[in-house]
Amino acid sequence: MIKPDIPLNENERIAALKRYRILDTLAEDAYDDLLNILAGICGAPMGAVTLVDEDRQWFKAKLGLEVSQTPRSDSFCAHAMLQPSELMVVEDAERDPRFFDNPLVTGETNIRFYAGAPLTSSDGHALGALCVMDHEPRRLTSFQKSALSALSRQASALMELRLSTRELRHQLSEREWYEQRLQEHRDALELQNAQLIAQTRADPLTGLANRRAFNAQLDAELARSKALGSPLALAMCDIDYFKKINDTFGHPAGDQVLIELALMLQQALGEGAMAARCGGEEFALLLPQFDIADASALCESIRLTTPMLPVMTPITLSLGLAIAHADDTPENLYRRADKLLYAAKESGRNRLMLDS
Repeated sequence: MIKPDIPLNENERIAALKRYRILDTLAEDAYDDLLNILAGICGAPMGAVTLVDEDRQWFKAKLGLEVSQTPRSDSFCAHAMLQPSELMVVEDAERDPRFFDNPLVTGETNIRFYAGAPLTSSDGHALGALCVMDHEPRRLTSFQKSALSALSRQASALMELRLSTRELRHQLSEREWYEQRLQEHRDALELQNAQLIAQTRADPLTGLANRRAFNAQLDAELARSKALGSPLALAMCDIDYFKKINDTFGHPAGDQVLIELALMLQQALGEGAMAARCGGEEFALLLPQFDIADASALCESIRLTTPMLPVMTPITLSLGLAIAHADDTPENLYRRADKLLYAAKESGRNRLMLDS
């Protein structure tokens, strides 16, 4: 095992960490929420918001871990913070000379995968890291890496808010200045939280809306359609024989197929329409203001374009297209489109089945 180096500015770094007065404090929802969001985006069973002092790493928030701290010499995050502006990703700890015999790898914690982004103070000192871990070797997508970086900045912002709040309390005699500064921090956090909410509504592989976002939009668009008497179409799409692609060419090739199809769907849809990945190789197209003729023309264009995607092997798409009725619920509309998709597959695939 290779122990983490001690930074050249260690004394200044420790002084910066202690200014926050955060070590050994109680758990806080704000940090727990950030960690849970990151773990959900990355699909990781373990994670932590870690702060590293002279001889330990201490967890401000933790997921899937039994202990509240470990020796600094065993810390992955102590390695990660040596490069304050970079992510550290260890795809397989058993193959990494720094960690293959680390107690956190060989012991009950059984870390095989680690990804961490340093937490930095306002003056650039690395104080710890936001990290996720897994019991199996793996990789992160570019979207997951971006989310890790964004959430680590949010965790650092929470620490700055903590420090600023304490300092601002000493300025109560200058109430106007105090309230202005506090509101600035609140506004900044609200903006960052809005960005985080947007991330939780996106599929991490393709960047399309996920099932949660799709369900919310379907509810809203169906209600609007009924109120205005305007048409609404819903198409369900499924890649034909997708399992064979994964089995033959491997999952990275399958992921590339999903990414290219998602890009094409985004380009095909106009403003106000939504493409969503509902799971696996299944996608949904929510088409406000589309009647049966316009929607079927768009779906046919998508179906004919699919085999020309720049992927390892040509693919085809089966689609089911339903038009909203006046008495439809979101569940009924979705069920009819899904049933039509199933009929398209049963009828030979690579075709569009329409509402009767």
